[in-house]
Amino acid sequence: MKHEAESYWGGIVKALGLVFGDIGTSPIYTLTVIVTLTKPSQDNIYGIISLIVWTLIILVMVEYAWLAMSLGRKGEGGTIVLREILVRMIKPGRTLAFVTFLSYVGICLLIGDGVITPAISILSAVEGIELIPGLEHTSQNILILIAAIIAIGLFIFQSKGTDKVARAFGPLMVLWFAALSLSGAISIVDHPAVLKALSPWYAARFLYDNGLPGFFVLSEVILCATGGEALYADMGHLGRKPIVRAWYFVFAALVTNYLGQGAYIITHPDAKNILFGMVRHEATLLYIPFLLLTIIATVIASQALISGVFSIVYQGITTRILPLLRVDYTSTHLKSQIYIGSINWALLAAVIVIMLVFRKSENLAAAYGLAVTGTMTITGVMMTMIYARTTKKWKVPIALLVTFADLVFLIANLNKFPHGGYWSIILAAVPFITIIVWTKGQRALYRALKPLDFDTFELAYNQIYAKDKNIPGTGLFFVKEWSVIPPYMVHCIIRSNIIYERNVLISIVRTDEPYGLETAMKTGLATGLDAIEIKVGYMEILDIEEVLKTNGVSEKVIFYGIEDIETGNIFWKLFSTIKRQTPNFVQFNKLPAAKLQGVVTRVEM
Repeated sequence: MKHEAESYWGGIVKALGLVFGDIGTSPIYTLTVIVTLTKPSQDNIYGIISLIVWTLIILVMVEYAWLAMSLGRKGEGGTIVLREILVRMIKPGRTLAFVTFLSYVGICLLIGDGVITPAISILSAVEGIELIPGLEHTSQNILILIAAIIAIGLFIFQSKGTDKVARAFGPLMVLWFAALSLSGAISIVDHPAVLKALSPWYAARFLYDNGLPGFFVLSEVILCATGGEALYADMGHLGRKPIVRAWYFVFAALVTNYLGQGAYIITHPDAKNILFGMVRHEATLLYIPFLLLTIIATVIASQALISGVFSIVYQGITTRILPLLRVDYTSTHLKSQIYIGSINWALLAAVIVIMLVFRKSENLAAAYGLAVTGTMTITGVMMTMIYARTTKKWKVPIALLVTFADLVFLIANLNKFPHGGYWSIILAAVPFITIIVWTKGQRALYRALKPLDFDTFELAYNQIYAKDKNIPGTGLFFVKEWSVIPPYMVHCIIRSNIIYERNVLISIVRTDEPYGLETAMKTGLATGLDAIEIKVGYMEILDIEEVLKTNGVSEKVIFYGIEDIETGNIFWKLFSTIKRQTPNFVQFNKLPAAKLQGVVTRVEM
């Protein structure tokens, strides 16, 4: 029993460190941003706090903790997983194309979010320095510099792996949520009537009384739920139960703190930086330790999103949506702990650019929200489609209601578009264009390569093999499937007569399950010609050398095809450039360089 209790609490602490950083740090800026737009009268504050509480309930608790997290594949979550579930339910056609398009947009918005989150979180925490006596007039340039240095440190640290870092994160986040609860509770004592804001009636009245301006306040209220989508995307790291259990603690801490901030504004209507002002008002001596804790919490929040982006990109690479990128595995026992250098440095560059463009966290709030509400709406639509096709049809009305709420928030956020919201579209456009060019290019390339059918190949192969001028040892050839022979093999075996005593065709198929590995050996396709098919889950780390060894294949040389693309089409030129810049198949799988032989094929596209 003791061990069970330890793992129960241990799981919760880990989840606090890995998953809840983003949503846990939203009290730093949410109310501060809303109050710059809305007059902080008592009625308004009750309405806004009520809106925040019910947004957390509907968009995070119902949509993610209850609905989305009950949809997973072998413990993995996220937009790609929703697509994999739906693909099995829908016949190919327009609906499938729509689902694929939606999932691509969802993935790209989340990657764009990976830039804005660290920028707004770290910047808003650093701005708390201005409330330290004597530092009131710190220039914004110095604050941006401090925030940039913290961000650089965070990204440099990524290659060490989040596994080691996560152990320290949990307890620090426990401390952070305890500080939020305590500071909120102390403030509620000053104005206990603020507890009335828990009733949804105040939210409804606020929207009714304020009309269109009140509706647009929703575009700032959504800041309280940012990071809600991480609950689902990070499911693969920890599993569903610890995340859902931890969410209830997080929810209680957030609500207590928002109520406390509400009480503080009602008693101090001129306050600028609300969370920091409230803590300084309660305990001046503890202000600097609290500020340091805030900065640590925002670094942890950014960390969670960065590792989430790595996971999404890795899913994208193995499901052939994105080009191959160099991936390092930072943990010997945790499959989900990966580091992708090129993505890491691109994110860092983008974060610093965003900080320099927007300069203040309240300006950044204008760019924030579109990506989040977009991702949430897409999740809602895909969830509704899934529930409509399963036995749990009773969940459809709930999913529809949630999707409607997402849509309302998305429409409210559209007014941010001219004020910086377009940045989330710019940031998401880069991966989106890459996905479209890559997926279309791969298909066109495969058609242009004009592979040979196996029967035709076999005739020529047998004639050459029978001449008995075969090279001792085993030659390996990578193919998409053994029944289709790629041009480089024709070039190698038939035109150049390079034929080994044993020739093995190897094909790797990524399945639509996250994990699992099975191999099938086909011997005697022809004299001295065998084939091996490796079926492997899209999150599985594959050691090809190891698999071959266990199947009794010790290769002397490994052949693979390199395409030299000739094209006048600008679209394919871009595809060809991406292909040249990214590692090829054998580099991605880290095969021994000494055994490799690349065979170049010229292709006209």
